[in-house]
Amino acid sequence: MNLAERVLAAQKGGRGIPTEPGAPAGPATPARAVTEPGGPVPAAPSAPRDNAPPAPWLPVPESSTQTAPSPTVTWAPPSAKGAQTDDHRLAHRAPAQPVVVETHDALARIKEDAVEQLFERMGSRLNDPNLDETALQGLVQAELNSIIEGGKLPLTARERQRLIREVHDDVLGLGPLQPLIDDKAVTEVMVNGPFRVYVERAGKLTLSQVRFKDEAHVRRIIERIVTKVGRRIDESSPLVDARLEDGSRVNAIIPPLAVSGSTLTIRKFSKDALTVTDMIEKQSLTPEIAELLNACVVARLNIIVSGGTGTGKTTLLNVLSGFIPNDERIVSIEDAVELQLQQDHVVRLESRPPNVEGKGEVTIRDLVKNSLRMRPDRIIVGECRGGEALDMLQAMNTGHDGSLSTIHANTSRDALARLETLVLMAGMDLPLRAIREQVSSAIDVIVQLTRLRDGSRRVTSVTEVHGMEGQTITMQDVFEFDYSAGVGPDGRFLGTIRPTGVRPGFTQKFDDLGIRLSPSVFGTGQLWSGGRH
Repeated sequence: MNLAERVLAAQKGGRGIPTEPGAPAGPATPARAVTEPGGPVPAAPSAPRDNAPPAPWLPVPESSTQTAPSPTVTWAPPSAKGAQTDDHRLAHRAPAQPVVVETHDALARIKEDAVEQLFERMGSRLNDPNLDETALQGLVQAELNSIIEGGKLPLTARERQRLIREVHDDVLGLGPLQPLIDDKAVTEVMVNGPFRVYVERAGKLTLSQVRFKDEAHVRRIIERIVTKVGRRIDESSPLVDARLEDGSRVNAIIPPLAVSGSTLTIRKFSKDALTVTDMIEKQSLTPEIAELLNACVVARLNIIVSGGTGTGKTTLLNVLSGFIPNDERIVSIEDAVELQLQQDHVVRLESRPPNVEGKGEVTIRDLVKNSLRMRPDRIIVGECRGGEALDMLQAMNTGHDGSLSTIHANTSRDALARLETLVLMAGMDLPLRAIREQVSSAIDVIVQLTRLRDGSRRVTSVTEVHGMEGQTITMQDVFEFDYSAGVGPDGRFLGTIRPTGVRPGFTQKFDDLGIRLSPSVFGTGQLWSGGRH
């Protein structure tokens, strides 16, 4: 039974099932006209309505006898008057506007073609070591203008400038990351594969709209960064630490270690080094702490800056190095040169990873040992993370006072414990008491930095290292952050770092050197110099 037969049977049976031959037919549907090939079917007489629930549909056994042609079901056309009314109503309706969805930026395709032509024209000249940066940029600019003029592209002045800028960034700069690097509000850029780029602004992470073309595009930008500083990255050496020209720290890791795609992390450094005034305005420290740290550096105390990742240890180390007098010889030692020392007499040393054959590595520890033969007045180690801690402690205890360094730790006490662990990593079988005596004798001040929940970076404690009592290194806080003030409506911490009222023991050295501090540094109301009022 086809569809037409079932509809007709439903109309005749009135209960949704076909009727048996000879059964009374149900009422016909007035909205439809049922026609047979020979003419319309007359309406059946009305029958009493059956209110019984409908029975389930049952298949009808096919009859062996030949059936008549199947009737057709047609809809009655509307009247002419109704059609005129509908046409009049539709005539006054506003025409529907076509929806245009932009699926591709036209300039993107033009940029891809221009980049390909530029690489074909420039060839090996892009990597020519005899060309300085200025000459290379001029050459690229001339070739790019030639490509655009030869293509006769119908571009406006604004589109032309955008095209030139993007192609220039893609060939000589950092591609789509260049606007983020130029943005002063961005402090860190994190690339998680070609299609997810995060940025940090004011201590908060957000997903940016920047995208790479594909994985090969990310790899090309990473290789351009690392080759400029003499490093390499490939499948045999899939991770690297490098730096940009302005000193920004770069870490890159590629597949097969990075499963989600090539990952690039850039921690930007300000083109203009932060000063003490800048840090006070940002509430990272107070004028009293700045005055105390200035006196500590001038008095040649050994200072360790402690904190977690991204707390501003290197920034504070830059500020402390600015207190060093100009007539002293400074030797800085780092994995990747990041410090922005403002003095004239500075020697910068940088470690070197092994080459393809696994040879030629120069570690931080090797550089610390070599720096002792360079007649330094100050030794600044960018970060202690290995056996170089032992050599640095020995240098501090053998006449190289006033040394500065940073270490990863959550508290001042943890910083001392981690120093002990790093000394043991040097491979020397030293007893624990001997190591602690070296630490307590070498370190004078520990400055603890913390990145608070509101994204701000604060100095949360300034601690003096006293000495040894039995098997324990004794310490006392000179300044401590006040967490009890709570959090404001905007989510920022209301507390500040306050003096504990304790006068550190190294004030006697201030007295011997004639260093005078203002009366408000330690929370006292009298002008005092050293240990005497």
